[in-house]
Amino acid sequence: MSQTHLLPASDLHATTVDRLGLAVCRGEMASGSVVRIDELEERFGVSRSVVREALRVLASMGMVASRRRVGVQVRPATEWNLYDPQVIRWRLASHGRVAQLRSLSELRTAVEPQAAALAALRAPLASASELMGLSGKLWEAGRSGDTELFLRLDIQFHRLVLSSSGNEMFGMLDSLVAEVLTGRTHYGLMPQHPHEEALQMHVDVASAIQRANSSDAHAAMLAIMTRAMNEMSTLWNEEAHKNGVPESPLPHAAPEVLA
Repeated sequence: MSQTHLLPASDLHATTVDRLGLAVCRGEMASGSVVRIDELEERFGVSRSVVREALRVLASMGMVASRRRVGVQVRPATEWNLYDPQVIRWRLASHGRVAQLRSLSELRTAVEPQAAALAALRAPLASASELMGLSGKLWEAGRSGDTELFLRLDIQFHRLVLSSSGNEMFGMLDSLVAEVLTGRTHYGLMPQHPHEEALQMHVDVASAIQRANSSDAHAAMLAIMTRAMNEMSTLWNEEAHKNGVPESPLPHAAPEVLA
Protein backbone atom coordinates (compact mmCIF):
# COMPACT_ATOMS: atom_id res chain seq x y z
CA MET A 1 0.00 0.00 0.00
CA SER A 2 1.36 3.45 -0.91
CA GLN A 3 2.20 5.96 1.78
CA THR A 4 -0.42 8.27 0.27
CA HIS A 5 -3.21 5.87 1.21
CA LEU A 6 -2.04 5.83 4.84
CA LEU A 7 -2.75 9.53 5.29
CA PRO A 8 -5.94 10.73 7.03
CA ALA A 9 -8.57 11.98 4.57
CA SER A 10 -7.94 15.66 5.32
CA ASP A 11 -4.16 15.27 4.91
CA LEU A 12 -4.67 13.23 1.75
CA HIS A 13 -6.76 16.00 0.24
CA ALA A 14 -4.30 18.75 1.25
CA THR A 15 -1.33 16.76 -0.04
CA THR A 16 -3.03 16.14 -3.39
CA VAL A 17 -3.93 19.81 -3.77
CA ASP A 18 -0.33 20.73 -2.98
CA ARG A 19 1.18 18.26 -5.43
CA LEU A 20 -1.27 19.22 -8.15
CA GLY A 21 -0.70 22.95 -7.65
CA LEU A 22 3.07 22.47 -7.76
CA ALA A 23 2.80 20.43 -10.94
CA VAL A 24 0.87 23.24 -12.65
CA CYS A 25 3.24 25.97 -11.42
CA ARG A 26 6.30 23.97 -12.46
CA GLY A 27 4.92 23.52 -15.96
CA GLU A 28 4.57 19.75 -15.61
CA MET A 29 0.95 20.32 -16.62
CA ALA A 30 1.27 22.97 -19.31
CA SER A 31 -1.13 25.83 -19.95
CA GLY A 32 -3.90 24.69 -22.27
CA SER A 33 -3.34 20.99 -21.61
CA VAL A 34 -6.30 18.81 -20.71
CA VAL A 35 -6.20 17.07 -17.34
CA ARG A 36 -7.17 13.39 -17.37
CA ILE A 37 -8.58 12.37 -14.00
CA ASP A 38 -7.68 8.70 -14.43
CA GLU A 39 -4.05 9.65 -15.07
CA LEU A 40 -3.98 11.81 -11.96
CA GLU A 41 -5.47 8.97 -9.91
CA GLU A 42 -2.58 6.76 -10.96
CA ARG A 43 0.06 9.48 -10.69
CA PHE A 44 -0.84 10.53 -7.14
CA GLY A 45 -2.17 7.19 -5.93
CA VAL A 46 -5.51 8.59 -4.77
CA SER A 47 -9.19 8.02 -5.51
CA ARG A 48 -11.21 9.77 -8.20
CA SER A 49 -13.14 11.72 -5.56
CA VAL A 50 -9.91 13.09 -4.04
CA VAL A 51 -8.66 14.16 -7.48
CA ARG A 52 -11.97 15.83 -8.32
CA GLU A 53 -12.00 17.72 -5.02
CA ALA A 54 -8.39 18.84 -5.52
CA LEU A 55 -9.25 20.07 -9.02
CA ARG A 56 -12.18 22.03 -7.57
CA VAL A 57 -9.75 23.81 -5.24
CA LEU A 58 -7.46 24.68 -8.15
CA ALA A 59 -10.49 25.84 -10.15
CA SER A 60 -11.37 28.25 -7.33
CA MET A 61 -7.85 29.71 -7.75
CA GLY A 62 -8.35 30.08 -11.50
CA MET A 63 -5.67 27.50 -12.29
CA VAL A 64 -7.93 25.01 -14.07
CA ALA A 65 -11.40 25.19 -15.61
CA SER A 66 -13.96 22.72 -16.88
CA ARG A 67 -14.54 23.13 -20.61
CA ARG A 68 -17.60 21.64 -22.25
CA ARG A 69 -16.70 18.74 -24.58
CA VAL A 70 -13.05 19.24 -23.60
CA GLY A 71 -12.71 18.39 -19.92
CA VAL A 72 -10.61 20.02 -17.23
CA GLN A 73 -8.06 22.33 -18.80
CA VAL A 74 -5.05 24.11 -17.29
CA ARG A 75 -5.46 27.88 -17.56
CA PRO A 76 -2.63 30.34 -18.27
CA ALA A 77 -0.93 32.00 -15.29
CA THR A 78 -2.46 35.35 -16.23
CA GLU A 79 -5.84 33.96 -15.13
CA TRP A 80 -4.72 32.56 -11.76
CA ASN A 81 -5.47 34.22 -8.43
CA LEU A 82 -1.89 35.40 -8.02
CA TYR A 83 -2.65 36.86 -4.58
CA ASP A 84 -3.60 33.48 -3.12
CA PRO A 85 -0.91 32.46 -0.56
CA GLN A 86 -0.84 28.87 -1.83
CA VAL A 87 -0.33 30.00 -5.42
CA ILE A 88 2.50 32.28 -4.26
CA ARG A 89 4.08 29.39 -2.32
CA TRP A 90 3.89 27.06 -5.35
CA ARG A 91 5.35 29.68 -7.66
CA LEU A 92 8.22 30.26 -5.24
CA ALA A 93 8.89 26.50 -5.34
CA SER A 94 9.00 26.50 -9.15
CA HIS A 95 11.58 27.49 -11.75
CA GLY A 96 9.86 30.90 -11.86
CA ARG A 97 10.93 31.71 -8.29
CA VAL A 98 13.05 34.72 -9.20
CA ALA A 99 10.31 36.33 -11.31
CA GLN A 100 7.77 35.72 -8.53
CA LEU A 101 10.04 37.32 -5.93
CA ARG A 102 10.54 40.30 -8.18
CA SER A 103 6.80 40.81 -8.73
CA LEU A 104 6.09 40.54 -5.02
CA SER A 105 8.92 42.90 -4.12
CA GLU A 106 7.74 45.50 -6.63
CA LEU A 107 4.22 45.26 -5.20
CA ARG A 108 5.53 45.69 -1.66
CA THR A 109 7.52 48.74 -2.76
CA ALA A 110 4.33 50.31 -4.09
CA VAL A 111 2.20 49.50 -1.02
CA GLU A 112 4.20 49.33 2.19
CA PRO A 113 5.64 52.87 2.25
CA GLN A 114 2.12 54.26 1.89
CA ALA A 115 0.87 51.86 4.57
CA ALA A 116 3.58 53.13 6.93
CA ALA A 117 2.63 56.74 6.17
CA LEU A 118 -1.02 56.01 6.97
CA ALA A 119 -0.06 54.08 10.11
CA ALA A 120 1.71 57.18 11.39
CA LEU A 121 -1.63 58.99 11.17
CA ARG A 122 -3.95 56.21 12.27
CA ALA A 123 -2.14 53.61 14.38
CA PRO A 124 -3.51 53.17 17.94
CA LEU A 125 -0.97 53.97 20.64
CA ALA A 126 -0.76 50.29 21.60
CA SER A 127 0.13 49.28 18.02
CA ALA A 128 2.77 52.00 17.73
CA SER A 129 4.33 50.84 21.00
CA GLU A 130 4.24 47.22 19.83
CA LEU A 131 6.07 48.20 16.65
CA MET A 132 8.83 49.82 18.70
CA GLY A 133 9.13 46.64 20.76
CA LEU A 134 9.25 44.48 17.65
CA SER A 135 11.95 46.64 16.07
CA GLY A 136 14.11 46.12 19.17
CA LYS A 137 13.56 42.36 19.09
CA LEU A 138 14.36 42.33 15.37
CA TRP A 139 17.66 44.04 16.11
CA GLU A 140 18.55 41.41 18.71
CA ALA A 141 17.55 38.48 16.48
CA GLY A 142 19.43 39.95 13.53
CA ARG A 143 22.62 40.48 15.52
CA SER A 144 22.46 36.95 16.98
CA GLY A 145 21.95 35.31 13.56
CA ASP A 146 18.72 33.57 14.60
CA THR A 147 17.16 33.54 11.13
CA GLU A 148 13.93 31.74 12.05
CA LEU A 149 13.21 34.09 14.95
CA PHE A 150 14.10 37.07 12.77
CA LEU A 151 11.68 35.82 10.10
CA ARG A 152 8.80 35.46 12.59
CA LEU A 153 9.43 38.92 14.02
CA ASP A 154 9.84 40.50 10.58
CA ILE A 155 6.51 39.03 9.46
CA GLN A 156 4.85 40.36 12.63
CA PHE A 157 6.39 43.80 12.09
CA HIS A 158 5.26 44.22 8.49
CA ARG A 159 1.87 42.66 9.21
CA LEU A 160 1.31 45.19 12.01
CA VAL A 161 2.33 48.12 9.80
CA LEU A 162 -0.19 47.01 7.16
CA SER A 163 -3.03 46.54 9.66
CA SER A 164 -2.18 49.79 11.48
CA SER A 165 -2.63 51.71 8.22
CA GLY A 166 -6.39 51.56 8.82
CA ASN A 167 -6.82 50.47 5.19
CA GLU A 168 -8.48 47.06 5.21
CA MET A 169 -7.25 46.30 1.68
CA PHE A 170 -3.65 46.91 2.70
CA GLY A 171 -4.25 44.72 5.73
CA MET A 172 -5.35 41.84 3.49
CA LEU A 173 -1.89 41.76 1.91
CA ASP A 174 -0.27 40.49 5.11
CA SER A 175 -0.22 36.86 3.95
CA LEU A 176 1.44 37.93 0.68
CA VAL A 177 4.19 39.72 2.62
CA ALA A 178 4.60 36.70 4.88
CA GLU A 179 5.11 34.45 1.85
CA VAL A 180 7.76 36.63 0.22
CA LEU A 181 9.69 37.02 3.50
CA THR A 182 9.45 33.27 4.14
CA GLY A 183 10.51 32.49 0.57
CA ARG A 184 13.56 34.76 0.74
CA THR A 185 14.64 33.13 4.01
CA HIS A 186 14.01 29.50 3.15
CA TYR A 187 15.59 29.74 -0.30
CA GLY A 188 18.76 31.31 1.11
CA LEU A 189 18.15 34.82 -0.24
CA MET A 190 18.50 36.57 3.11
CA PRO A 191 21.81 37.21 4.90
CA GLN A 192 22.18 35.34 8.19
CA HIS A 193 23.17 38.61 9.83
CA PRO A 194 21.10 41.50 8.41
CA HIS A 195 23.07 44.69 7.89
CA GLU A 196 22.83 47.15 10.76
CA GLU A 197 21.47 49.75 8.34
CA ALA A 198 18.51 47.49 7.55
CA LEU A 199 17.88 46.88 11.26
CA GLN A 200 18.02 50.62 11.93
CA MET A 201 15.52 51.26 9.15
CA HIS A 202 12.94 49.13 11.00
CA VAL A 203 13.57 51.16 14.14
CA ASP A 204 13.15 54.33 12.07
CA VAL A 205 9.79 53.15 10.71
CA ALA A 206 8.51 52.32 14.19
CA SER A 207 9.80 55.57 15.66
CA ALA A 208 8.21 57.67 12.91
CA ILE A 209 4.86 55.91 13.38
CA GLN A 210 5.05 56.42 17.14
CA ARG A 211 5.84 60.12 16.57
CA ALA A 212 2.96 60.36 14.04
CA ASN A 213 5.43 61.59 11.41
CA SER A 214 3.91 60.37 8.15
CA SER A 215 6.66 61.55 5.78
CA ASP A 216 9.44 59.99 7.88
CA ALA A 217 7.51 56.71 8.12
CA HIS A 218 7.08 56.64 4.33
CA ALA A 219 10.76 57.41 3.72
CA ALA A 220 12.01 54.80 6.19
CA MET A 221 9.81 52.04 4.78
CA LEU A 222 10.75 53.00 1.21
CA ALA A 223 14.39 52.67 2.25
CA ILE A 224 13.71 49.12 3.52
CA MET A 225 11.99 48.19 0.26
CA THR A 226 14.74 49.73 -1.88
CA ARG A 227 17.43 47.91 0.06
CA ALA A 228 15.59 44.59 -0.38
CA MET A 229 15.29 45.21 -4.12
CA ASN A 230 18.99 46.02 -4.37
CA GLU A 231 19.93 42.89 -2.41
CA MET A 232 18.08 40.72 -4.92
CA SER A 233 19.11 42.63 -8.05
CA THR A 234 21.99 40.24 -8.74
CA LEU A 235 19.57 37.32 -8.89
CA TRP A 236 17.24 39.13 -11.27
CA ASN A 237 20.04 40.26 -13.55
CA GLU A 238 21.50 36.74 -13.67
CA GLU A 239 18.05 35.44 -14.63
CA ALA A 240 17.70 38.11 -17.32
CA HIS A 241 21.14 37.29 -18.73
CA LYS A 242 20.31 33.57 -18.78
CA ASN A 243 17.10 34.25 -20.71
CA GLY A 244 18.76 36.69 -23.10
CA VAL A 245 16.72 39.76 -22.12
CA PRO A 246 18.00 43.20 -21.10
CA GLU A 247 18.56 43.81 -17.42
CA SER A 248 15.85 45.97 -15.86
CA PRO A 249 16.84 49.05 -13.90
CA LEU A 250 15.95 49.04 -10.23
CA PRO A 251 14.00 51.83 -8.56
CA HIS A 252 16.15 54.08 -6.42
CA ALA A 253 15.05 55.93 -3.35
CA ALA A 254 15.55 59.66 -3.27
CA PRO A 255 18.94 60.63 -1.77
CA GLU A 256 17.33 62.01 1.37
CA VAL A 257 15.66 58.64 2.02
CA LEU A 258 18.95 56.78 2.18
CA ALA A 259 20.87 59.51 3.94
